[in-house]
Amino acid sequence: MYANQEILQIISHETINATDSLDVITPSIYSALFFKFAAEHGLEINDEVNIADSELNEKITLLTNLSNETSKNMQQLSESTNKAITAIQTKDETILNEVLSETKMLREEIEKLKASVYKDELTGLFNRKWVHDTFLDGESQYFKHSGTLAMIDLNYFKAINDTFGHIIGDKVLMYIANSLTKVDKNIVRYGGDEFMILFSNEVSERDALNKLTSLRENILSKKLKAHDTMFRTSFSFGVSAFQERDNLIDIIELADKNMYDDKIEIKKRVTGLY
Repeated sequence: MYANQEILQIISHETINATDSLDVITPSIYSALFFKFAAEHGLEINDEVNIADSELNEKITLLTNLSNETSKNMQQLSESTNKAITAIQTKDETILNEVLSETKMLREEIEKLKASVYKDELTGLFNRKWVHDTFLDGESQYFKHSGTLAMIDLNYFKAINDTFGHIIGDKVLMYIANSLTKVDKNIVRYGGDEFMILFSNEVSERDALNKLTSLRENILSKKLKAHDTMFRTSFSFGVSAFQERDNLIDIIELADKNMYDDKIEIKKRVTGLY
């Protein structure tokens, strides 16, 4: 089988997810992981250098575009600020109205940039960077506010990939991602088939447990179709409340422990895909 763009994108997602836990990622590490996943898909990649260059160029183009957009917006902000100062000094309402219009447009552009930086490409959910920039205090691992954190992990996801292929696996991830947005708006694709929800302090641990239990029962009541085969999917979850200045890693570990306890129990009831 020869590589096509859709399969290459899937392999790229898998490679990126596999590097999430690494502190240092060299080109050789990325390349080794990429071709490992390519082999698992049964791809015959004859021109490895060109494929690697294509992947790298795509990422460089994305970063370059982000840099260019940021520079353009900074220049616009500087010009608008100077105009505003002049307008205030001269009491020129026409210029002030121009600055107001420019500022509104600039805010829209900044929101678009934030979306591109914080978005997971496959699911459209938030990513880890969004968690750090939104919930943590500066460069630390400490929460700025209290709330409730939930970790969610799909059950039998490897079996889905092995049985139906990674394209169906990606569709299942998108289905679960879309379902989770009905529970809360702060949904994160934490890595692979693992998700995180960050509830506000208005949602207690019990409330979060009830919401996720209800969603899981709804998902379990439905059958998904892959080719001519019907199958079920489900997830396990763990919840932990956190307070201001609690450490993110500590809270994730608590939620993970609860999630694996839940996984043991749910797998007694749901023993496979069918």
